[in-house]
Amino acid sequence: MTVAPSSSAPSSPAAALPLEVLRDLEAAGQRLEAIAGRTGSGQSREAAQRVDAILEQVRLQGDGALMELTERFDGVRPDPLRVPADDLRAAWEAAPANLQEALKLAHRRILDFHQRQKPQDLDVTGVHGERLGRRWRPVERAGLYVPGGRASYPSTVLMNAVPARVAGVERLVMVTPPGPDGRVNSTVLAAAHLAGVDELYRVGGAQAIGALAFGTESIPRVDVISGPGNLYVTLAKKAVYGRVAIDSLAGPSEVLVIADHSANADHVAADLLAQAEHDPLAAAILLTTSEDLAAAVPAAISSQLQGHPRAEITRQALEDWGLIVVCPDLESAAALSDRFAPEHLELQVERPEPLADRIQHAGAIFLGAWTPEAVGDYLAGPNHTLPTSGTARFAGALCVETFLRHTSLIQFNRQALEATGSAVTTLADSEGLHSHAESVRRRLG
Repeated sequence: MTVAPSSSAPSSPAAALPLEVLRDLEAAGQRLEAIAGRTGSGQSREAAQRVDAILEQVRLQGDGALMELTERFDGVRPDPLRVPADDLRAAWEAAPANLQEALKLAHRRILDFHQRQKPQDLDVTGVHGERLGRRWRPVERAGLYVPGGRASYPSTVLMNAVPARVAGVERLVMVTPPGPDGRVNSTVLAAAHLAGVDELYRVGGAQAIGALAFGTESIPRVDVISGPGNLYVTLAKKAVYGRVAIDSLAGPSEVLVIADHSANADHVAADLLAQAEHDPLAAAILLTTSEDLAAAVPAAISSQLQGHPRAEITRQALEDWGLIVVCPDLESAAALSDRFAPEHLELQVERPEPLADRIQHAGAIFLGAWTPEAVGDYLAGPNHTLPTSGTARFAGALCVETFLRHTSLIQFNRQALEATGSAVTTLADSEGLHSHAESVRRRLG
């Protein structure tokens, strides 16, 4: 079947972007593994040393370090650090009506989905009358990191604040880098107001993570830190884990599209571009069973890059981390996808449901031609903070449970202890733990 052409292609299209195309599946698998590890261990070691120095400076100097480091890295001195609550409210009231409605729709859908995933307490009565349970309680304070820099992300505000609020967290502390003028993006402020953020501070990078982990004169120490960021933010979260909880170690964003002969080249190209425009390290990968599609997508990408406002970033990402693999069948495409374990997986195939059932490792799966990854970024409902760099093999999306902790409840009566006590003492004696066994024997006498 011939691939549907781009309806917006000019009569004299630009030369196709020279994307890497592979047909050897083992070579493709090795290339996918290289893409998954694209931050580089050497780069990470050097960056980790810088992050450790930043964290120590924040731990020792508090607000003073935040002022100095933000001025050094962002070119502005955030004095005061805290954005007044009135500024959040004013940003919401000044937002255009259509933006308010879009934010409210996104908030409503994200809230509805996350309310459905809140876990229930467990209370079980055993055969001897013992009571066993698990109780969920929210952390007291959550730190929400919302990236800035190349773009502003009100969607990330909602995706972090909503599950924390659903969990019942009392205090939401948000940090985000200031812009060149020292201000926080007005739409980010509006989203924070809508989502019920309690306090917002103009600081980003590793120093913001340090402030949330250690606490400063202005910023309270939190119990859990969530939200994506650049390499330095990720390494800082890794370094403070154990002092606080973290949601995940997010790497550069990525999309993998599995497409067959039914896919529209223009749509596939747009979805690859949507990921590549995030960052020069973003990965955009197409696995297809169609030679026609493999040939048409690079030309469609080049056409859509003409006049693109983020063309330089997008082109670099595609040239460095873009890949097209021509697969003999969808089964081999699924196997390659699982080897990569993508953050975002689009299934632009005639029958996406059976293929989704076959997939084992993915942060989020987008089924069918009418489900671009962008709907997940903004308002589908499930969280858009997802595992990257192959970690979808063992991790999942940010969720309500990120902001909860569970406690076991155990209550034995005499009958239950008499029924099980001999087994407890036998096991304790086998481990050489005398007083463990005695604590039971002395009760049963």
